[in-house]
Amino acid sequence: MKFNIRGENLEVTDSIREYVERKISKLERYFDTPPTSEVHVNLSVYNDEQTIEVTIPMTNLLLRGEVQHVDLYAAIDLVVDKLERQIRKYKTKVNRKFRQEGSPKHVFAELEREANNVAVEEESDEIDIVRTKRFDLKPMDSEEAVLQMDMLGHSFYVFTNAITNETNVVYRRKDGKYGLIEPNA
Repeated sequence: MKFNIRGENLEVTDSIREYVERKISKLERYFDTPPTSEVHVNLSVYNDEQTIEVTIPMTNLLLRGEVQHVDLYAAIDLVVDKLERQIRKYKTKVNRKFRQEGSPKHVFAELEREANNVAVEEESDEIDIVRTKRFDLKPMDSEEAVLQMDMLGHSFYVFTNAITNETNVVYRRKDGKYGLIEPNA
């Protein structure tokens, strides 16, 4: 893994950098082959509250964790725990799905770097669009899309339906259940 570590209102010392790299590198044990992803780590301090954000983009998965704590090293430990839970949850779900379909068991190990997620900021005179994101729509079923949405902590997720090959949206409803938006044929 390649690390991109930056600090806001905080100088990233060698000891902090080594601690972050050592802890996050432990996630490699969940993969048969180490992912070639670039790990984005953002450390910040506001009002004595330490925040760490970690984003690891891969081909079929985006791992993301954010933790706030009064101790920076404790925050690093907590965000690694959060990422481990995401990996285990996704790995269990994927392996269960492929066992049911009779496909190879270790599909999760084939995840690689996804370099197509690009955030571009734009401005408009009439409507104030403050951010534009561009990404590849991955073919998946609605269950995988809900899982991705939950792991990202978003309230909706856009994806290409693997069965119909159309763009769909899953979203979290106010009652806690999920909805699916499909285009009319």
